[in-house]
Amino acid sequence: MRAFRFGVQAHGSMDARGWRELARRAEGLGYDTLCVPDHFEQGSAPLVALAVAAEATSSLRVGTLVLGNDFRHPAAVAKEAATLDVLSEGRFELGIGAGWQTRDYELTGIPMDRPGRRIERLGEAVAIIKGLLAGETVTFSGRHYTIDGLAGLPQPVRPGGPPLLVAGGAERVLRLAARTADIVGINPSMVAGVIDERVGPSATVSATAAKIDWIRQEAGERFAGLELHTRVHVASITDDAAGLADALAPALGLNVDQALASPHSLIGTESVVVDKLIAQREELGISYIGLPAEAMEEMAPVVARLAGA
Repeated sequence: MRAFRFGVQAHGSMDARGWRELARRAEGLGYDTLCVPDHFEQGSAPLVALAVAAEATSSLRVGTLVLGNDFRHPAAVAKEAATLDVLSEGRFELGIGAGWQTRDYELTGIPMDRPGRRIERLGEAVAIIKGLLAGETVTFSGRHYTIDGLAGLPQPVRPGGPPLLVAGGAERVLRLAARTADIVGINPSMVAGVIDERVGPSATVSATAAKIDWIRQEAGERFAGLELHTRVHVASITDDAAGLADALAPALGLNVDQALASPHSLIGTESVVVDKLIAQREELGISYIGLPAEAMEEMAPVVARLAGA
C-alpha cells in the first residue's frame, strides 16, 4: 500500500511575491506537490508559474494538473518538461489529459474534436513525449503527429523522464493511462465540457471503483506500480457535513450521502476526513490526494497526520 501524498492545486493568478509565498507555505505545511491547471480563462501559464514556484522552494514538487494536449505540440511539451525537470533538480511531475472544457476551445478557435479522437491524439502525444523524455531519437508517424529523427534534449534528471500523470474520467482515457502513465488521475467524467449536475453520477464511490477495475484490467502487471490520484473538488473541516453537502449536492447531481462518500469530496471533522481517506485507500487504493489551494490551511492538520504514512 502506497504512502499518502497530498498536492495543492492553485491557478497562479497572483503577483510574484504572493505566488512564491503560497509555494513556500505549501512546502512548510507538508504538502508534497504544487500543481497548476491549464485553462485559458483562469490563472497563469502553468509551466512558467511552476518554474517560479520551484525556484522559491527546496523540496516541494511541482506539477501540471493537467496540460490540455490539444494546446501544445508534444515535442514542445517534452522540451519544456525536460527543461523544468532539470531546473527544478528533478522535482517536476508532468500531468497531461485529452482536454475537456468547452470554453477553452470556443475562446481560442482550436477545434474540439469528439472525445475518441482527442484521446487517440493524446495517445500519440504520450508516446512521443515518453520517447523524447527517455532521451531517445524519436521517429514517429501517426494519424495526428509526425516526428522525424528528433533527439530528446535536455536530458531529465530521472532516467526516463519525470513521473507522468495521465488523467481522465472515461474508460478509454483511463485505459490509456493504465498502459502508459506512472500516476493515473481518476476524475469524474467531463464529457459535457462543463461541471454541472451531469458530473455527479460518475463521481460516486461505485463509479470510481468501476474506473479502477478498468485500470487494473488494462495495466495487468503494471498495476502494482501505479499510483492512483484523485482531485478533491470540495474540502472542508466542519461539524455540519450534512448541511454543507445538502447545499452543494444538487448542483452536482448527487444526494447528500453520495456527496459525502465521493472520493472527490472531503467534508467533516478532522477525524472523519482522516478516517475516510484511510478507508478509501484500503478499498480503492487511492493514495495521492489533490486539494484546492483555498482549502490548503484548513486541511493542513489532515496532511500532518497522514502525509508519508
